[in-house]
Amino acid sequence: MIRLVQFIDDAGARRVALSSEGEGKLRPIAGYARVYDLALEAIRARAPLAAFVQERLSTERVDYEQVLQEGRLLPPLDHPDPARCVVSLTGLTHIGSATSRDQMHAAAAAAPVTDSAKMFQIGLAGGKPSPGQIGAEPEWAYKGDGRCVIAPGHPLIQPAFAYDGGEEAEIAGLYVVADDGTPWRIGFAVGNEFADHVLERKNYLYLAHSKLRQCSIGPELLVGALPASVAGTVRILRDDTVAWSRPFESGEAHMCHSIANLEHHHFKYELFRRPGDIHIHFFGANGVSFGDGFQTADGDLFEIDVPLFGQPLRNPLRVAEHQQLVQIQTL
Repeated sequence: MIRLVQFIDDAGARRVALSSEGEGKLRPIAGYARVYDLALEAIRARAPLAAFVQERLSTERVDYEQVLQEGRLLPPLDHPDPARCVVSLTGLTHIGSATSRDQMHAAAAAAPVTDSAKMFQIGLAGGKPSPGQIGAEPEWAYKGDGRCVIAPGHPLIQPAFAYDGGEEAEIAGLYVVADDGTPWRIGFAVGNEFADHVLERKNYLYLAHSKLRQCSIGPELLVGALPASVAGTVRILRDDTVAWSRPFESGEAHMCHSIANLEHHHFKYELFRRPGDIHIHFFGANGVSFGDGFQTADGDLFEIDVPLFGQPLRNPLRVAEHQQLVQIQTL
């Protein structure tokens, strides 16, 4: 497995590089400014991406820590036209997420069996079909286009109209649709799906609204198969002190759906197989700070540290102060 990053170099140019574990260096890939172009060329050449990268590595070395400190990292996958990036998610896919979600909605609905519990049971019963078979549909939601994807190290903005800005530490699949309409998975990245859990708790039908927020992925894109179990730590730091923390657990060993099943139920829709588009698809969280009763605040720092994915994903929270009425004009 290799890991790729996108960054801005000293001269202000975009670069794609291999993260060299243990060296603290980035090894740029000659001739490419985007992972998007790199992946499409590998598909057209019928070459595995890892081998394609190795054949094009330059001899240059870039100080990774300096890039981090200067805020020059980019999301590990983006599109020249942000509107051609689809950001979406599946929920109730992890064993740990079902309990907190069920409690949230049970409190709101005062019902013995919530829709969340029913959806989770559907996943347990049919979310991991035999190879070649189609399993149960997962929960699905739209998050936005490429404009909602924030670079590592940069702030996630809680809108003035929002009730909350809470982390959702997840793994995301990163995809490009080839010239013939076939989706190809480029790899995986750690992500902060970031949502408004207070709004969702008001009524489950607000879920779609609560997900229309920014998110962040990276810093590194893992090329290759995802292990069955992936572990790390999620933290929220306040004034340089850990205010909340819990283990990060993901991978199919912790899920009621297989990744292949989640991918099928996203890309089965023809509108998601438009040649040249990219997709960032979040696979669900195992638990969130909101479920533990933690309330985030302006200035908090989200940190998702998963060693398999290299450098941690860090984003501060910023809360916007002023909401403005959107007035529509009549032609």
